[in-house]
Amino acid sequence: MTVIRSQVVGVGAYLPETILTNSELAKKVDTSDEWIVERTGIRERRIAKPGEKTSDIALKAAEAAIADAKIGVEEIDLIIVATTTPDETFPSVATRVQARLGMTRGAGFDVQAVCSGFVFAVSTADNFIKAGAAKCVLVIGAETMSRLMDWTDRTTCVLFGDGAGAVVLRAGEGEGKTSDRGVLNAELYSDGRLHDLLYVDGGPSSTQTTGFLRMQGKDVFKHAVTNTCAAIETSARNGGVKVSDIDWIVPHQANQRILDTTAKKLHVPLERVVSTIAQHGNTSAASVPLALAVAVADGRIKRGDLVLLEAMGGGFTWGAALLRW
Repeated sequence: MTVIRSQVVGVGAYLPETILTNSELAKKVDTSDEWIVERTGIRERRIAKPGEKTSDIALKAAEAAIADAKIGVEEIDLIIVATTTPDETFPSVATRVQARLGMTRGAGFDVQAVCSGFVFAVSTADNFIKAGAAKCVLVIGAETMSRLMDWTDRTTCVLFGDGAGAVVLRAGEGEGKTSDRGVLNAELYSDGRLHDLLYVDGGPSSTQTTGFLRMQGKDVFKHAVTNTCAAIETSARNGGVKVSDIDWIVPHQANQRILDTTAKKLHVPLERVVSTIAQHGNTSAASVPLALAVAVADGRIKRGDLVLLEAMGGGFTWGAALLRW
């Protein structure tokens, strides 16, 4: 049996030049490098320059992914951008990137699932490809989370950073087996009842302002471990493999303690969990593709490896995607 698989053929990433260390943050808010590292594992994060927009960093990650895929822009049918920090309320970041790439065909739109956005976007792209509605999709996760920070709130402002990552997904043939290259399974979830645990206290139809990010950290931690473990186990099972078969888990980079606890609960060696939290902080929808790009660039992820992407974000939203590299 021949099936259509969505295969990753290019990966790209971009981080703003400005580095904000814990020591520098300690000059602005009542915290310390030791306090942040102990509780989160974060040592530094990148901050977009004044005037540097989400579409600017998304474009650079997109260009890197397209170059890595060795394709022309004219081959792209669709752009999906996962972001919670668009340049403007509308139009979408995707259409801004589309224009700046010189892409004059196809379509582009944004996906809003906060930190789970990239996993949701990969699943959406996969369904477009499997349905035959697209053959080549550019998927981007891009955020300027620093624009949503209350820099007097040490429980949130120490966590987040800016950045962008991207992949090119292209239709390829498989045999319907777990040995096929490409996306094997994706599982998406949400539970709107948990809104108050992680949200932004502003928006066009409520306050007519951007608002600030608000979070109840202990509750978020508990749900993150429980939900992502369940999503990983379900994605592996429905993808036809065991969790122990997975070569690399590429998680949302929210907190090193969440990564450690999740790995322990799943009985996965920590060295098989890609972590960039120390250097990147939490970049929301950009964190999974940024971590993926690092692990591909340094040679950890190789052709044929089983890779699982997972994330949880405000809403709550969460999910996992299993693919053969």
